Amino acid sequence: PRAGEAAPPDPAAAVKGLRFPLLKNPEDLTGRQASALEGLRRTGSALWRAYLLKEGLRAVFRAGPGEAADELDGWLAWACRSRIPRFVELSRKVRRKRRGILRSIELGVSNARVEAVNNKIKVAIRQGYGFRNIDNLIALVMLRCSDLKPALPGREA
Repeated sequence: PRAGEAAPPDPAAAVKGLRFPLLKNPEDLTGRQASALEGLRRTGSALWRAYLLKEGLRAVFRAGPGEAADELDGWLAWACRSRIPRFVELSRKVRRKRRGILRSIELGVSNARVEAVNNKIKVAIRQGYGFRNIDNLIALVMLRCSDLKPALPGREA
């Protein structure tokens, strides 16, 4: 700025301290975090609109199977008109997967169990520090991922 002119406001200062409130569930916000979000709401910035879009998409997954299709269609229309490039792109991807998303909501399925098994396998491999042959690794993974509780030698079951 020239002499006598005010410095432009720092854009980083406007969003300082908003990372965790933006990521948290609204019902889990502390009073301080809620007031920080309220300040963001008053600005009406693209960041606030992005937050509302994020919460709108979460609402689709919380809706029951009967309302999910209408909720998703409303969210898709809103995201396409948002003029936020990342959400416009996301809405195109979600639109392509719309049928599968609605089916997963209807059936109440997720990939959580698959991810849990993948994590168990990775932990077993990491703890093994290498195996002499793949059969030993497979046996360990099968044991860890099963409900079998073999009796250990020298211990009573």
